[in-house]
Amino acid sequence: MPTTFLQRPLRIGVPLRASFKEIVTQVNGSNEIHGFSIDVFLAALKLIPYPVPYEFVKFGDGHKNPSYTEFVNKVAYNVLDAAVGDITIITNRTKAVDFTQPYIESGLVVVVPIKKLDSSSWAFFRPFTQLMWAITAVFFIIIGVGVWIHEHRLNDEFRGPPKQQLVTVLWFTLSTMVFAHSKYQTINQPLIGYLFYSSKFNLLTYDRVILKFSGENMVSTLGRLVLIIWLFVVLIINSSYTASLTSILTVQQLSSPIRGIDSLISTNERIGFQVGSFAENYMIEELNIPKSRLMALGSPQEYAEKLGAGIVAAIVDERPYIDLFLSNNCKFQVVGEEFTTSGWGFAFPKDSPLAVDMSTAILTLSENGELHKIHDYWHKRKTCTPQISDSNQLQLDSFWELFLIFGGACALALFIYFCKMVRVFGKDHSQQQGQSSKSGSCSVRKFLSFVDKKEEEVSKSKLKRKREMSYVKGREVDSRNRSNRIQAEFDEE
Repeated sequence: MPTTFLQRPLRIGVPLRASFKEIVTQVNGSNEIHGFSIDVFLAALKLIPYPVPYEFVKFGDGHKNPSYTEFVNKVAYNVLDAAVGDITIITNRTKAVDFTQPYIESGLVVVVPIKKLDSSSWAFFRPFTQLMWAITAVFFIIIGVGVWIHEHRLNDEFRGPPKQQLVTVLWFTLSTMVFAHSKYQTINQPLIGYLFYSSKFNLLTYDRVILKFSGENMVSTLGRLVLIIWLFVVLIINSSYTASLTSILTVQQLSSPIRGIDSLISTNERIGFQVGSFAENYMIEELNIPKSRLMALGSPQEYAEKLGAGIVAAIVDERPYIDLFLSNNCKFQVVGEEFTTSGWGFAFPKDSPLAVDMSTAILTLSENGELHKIHDYWHKRKTCTPQISDSNQLQLDSFWELFLIFGGACALALFIYFCKMVRVFGKDHSQQQGQSSKSGSCSVRKFLSFVDKKEEEVSKSKLKRKREMSYVKGREVDSRNRSNRIQAEFDEE
């Protein structure tokens, strides 16, 4: 221990702050200095293995926060023997003085306003964006039309007057949204498969099942395939919608588009910072933010006032200050991560042995839990704990793959169905096609008319045609036989 330290008390500089007095403050009407930083210093000093006399020397007028760069320079120029307080350890300062081990982390963070969304009778529209609502509606129409195409020729419930068929398609489409299908019929053809029932996906052993949606039987194999894929898509959408709506109605929302330091830099909004903080130089020199965008603020009350009025879009300050600010201001919240890594320490002249001993003492306080107790005493627990969700709206990006899979399956099923219809139509009308040339429009109308017919009607038509052809062939055979007999009788004569 240097003899100069024993000849006189150490001159320990302490900043007289105008704000955040929980860190360092002078007791009114006395020369006593209290605060978080002071308690840490005194607790560490007790662990030094030799006596260290000291006296506190106040730095600043107490009406505004002092410049911490000048404060550190007082130690570098031996005006002060040490500096105790909320001194951030940064590169430029370490070139002038020695710092102790940090006693608290103090990275820079961004604070923005939040607000509670007002309750609205139209709140159920909020979980999806407009584009997501539009795409979902389009695919509901696609599933209705696709199932109608597959079922129209096979299922009586999808036939009838155009108006009735339109109502059936719309009702069927809406019923898939709530899985309205609990009735089914069976045929003695054992199969193993999956059945959606009451919003659950169960593995069952069952006979051949005809799915029934609100009275509409599902008969077509391709239609069932498309429907099962669509039900899976609806299950995911329903679950996501429910979770998002619950979140929107129960948590607070950011009232600012700023989500962190990157989005803050990209805007042209004003940024607040604490008077005397190194944050000003950091934003100008490291982040290239114009000085004209920065506004110096002197107190937590000014933070709340400027943020609430929209004069500044965000506050950039060190985490310990922000924790104190948010303990009494629930209308604001930290967004993004800490974008610097630093801490607070005590400053001593270069090569001071006391700096090493104090660092050892601070580590001891951290290990035995005393440092944590001091922190909890001065940093009172928050009186409010708002929850934040940066963006609760569900975007199309989250579901486009599901829509793509379903769209591909639906298109493939329709293509297979179309090829099947063309092949059946070609066989069924080969004779008509072999006759005199017909116009293309007539062929298209004939094909559409064939597709519109029910499968049973086509089968009956085929059977009737076969019978007519058999009858005609029989008449021809009888006529040929009669002619042969007449010819034979004529030859005998």
